[in-house]
Amino acid sequence: MYAKCGSMEDAQRVFNKMPSHDVVGWNSMILGHVKCGQGQKALELFQQKNKEGVQPDSITFVGVLNACASIVALEEGRCVHQQIIESGCDSNVFVGNSLVDMYAKCGIMEDSQTVFNKMPSHDVISWNAILGGCAMHGHGNEALKLFEQMCEEGVKPDDITFVCLLSACSHAGLVDEGMSCYASMITVYMISPKSEHYSCMVDLLGRAGKLHEAENMIKVMPGKPYVPAWRALLGACKIHGNLEMGERVAKQFLELEPENAVDYVLLSNIYAAAGNRHLCENVEQKRQERGVENQTGCTWIEVKNEVHSFIAGDQDHPQMMEIHTELHRLSGLMHDVGYVPDTKFVLHNEEEEEKVFQLCHHSVKLAIALGLINTAPGTPLRIIKNLRICEDCHTSTKFISKIVGRAIMVRDVNRFHHFEHGVCSCMDYW
Repeated sequence: MYAKCGSMEDAQRVFNKMPSHDVVGWNSMILGHVKCGQGQKALELFQQKNKEGVQPDSITFVGVLNACASIVALEEGRCVHQQIIESGCDSNVFVGNSLVDMYAKCGIMEDSQTVFNKMPSHDVISWNAILGGCAMHGHGNEALKLFEQMCEEGVKPDDITFVCLLSACSHAGLVDEGMSCYASMITVYMISPKSEHYSCMVDLLGRAGKLHEAENMIKVMPGKPYVPAWRALLGACKIHGNLEMGERVAKQFLELEPENAVDYVLLSNIYAAAGNRHLCENVEQKRQERGVENQTGCTWIEVKNEVHSFIAGDQDHPQMMEIHTELHRLSGLMHDVGYVPDTKFVLHNEEEEEKVFQLCHHSVKLAIALGLINTAPGTPLRIIKNLRICEDCHTSTKFISKIVGRAIMVRDVNRFHHFEHGVCSCMDYW
């Protein structure tokens, strides 16, 4: 009860007082921490449970796989996968679905597809998991082929299926295909569009530069205005530099949801891209007047089975001196091959040198530096960020991947970016 209500301290207190713990008690605690976004704690409890000799069941495995997926703990996930095979739970469809999801969210679509292919049967959740993975990785054409296979096997798609499909088309720039999927959802499968489908369509059209069509899609939405759809359109305005529409759109949802810091940042970035520092400062002043706290950007990386987290300008990590040295080395090498820091989105009114210093110490760069100094040459790096990766981190990671000869995978709030040989899998379309 406490865990499902999100009160993990109370749940832990009751758990500690229990004279003994069965698998149900452990499952309650593990799933509770996963629900509260505490994946690392869920993994620690799973390891503690193993030490106490309590055998996991299918629900345990589902919970711990979700924890691994949430913090991109790939090596932990592989160890859990081995336990699943040894326990005979690998034929359980719920466990199989979680494995497909875990590998996809940890950046390994090949293993996700392998697990999917080996499953004795697939339900609609199985298909949604693999389609959702394709969407995260920008594999639009693969998602469309899998959808055809799904229909051939007689599995009826649901509304989530089409959210995954439309998202996959959006991230891959497949506008015509996305429009076709949207039409078939309504006319063939008789699924009425929900707010999530409208948001996907706005995102699909907006990313492709069809801003007016995207705005018209919002206008035909039934019911009250849906903030994520307006936010998707504002993001498209930022991408395509449409200041006039961006201002108009921002006013729409700042009235609907004035407490969300993301919207202020998006509007500020539009002004920054246009070179209007004064309007950036006005937006920041309005945010502060309304008491809206900025969401702290945080980045995680798993190194040698240990998850490390960073925020921008972090100084707390025990290897911070080595990290700074590595960043200084990388900055020099990047500069030599043409990298120019993009300081226009640094919203603080500071000297150019200070802006460059701030960019150099963004959380993504700190995580990359930690990974480079603690892993063997050629080892891929897997990183997760709780916000959208910024333009400068995206550009610099392309340079770093080429300089050090590493594959670097970054999962941000929208999708996966696979950097290798100086190129990103999104082809700068995100």
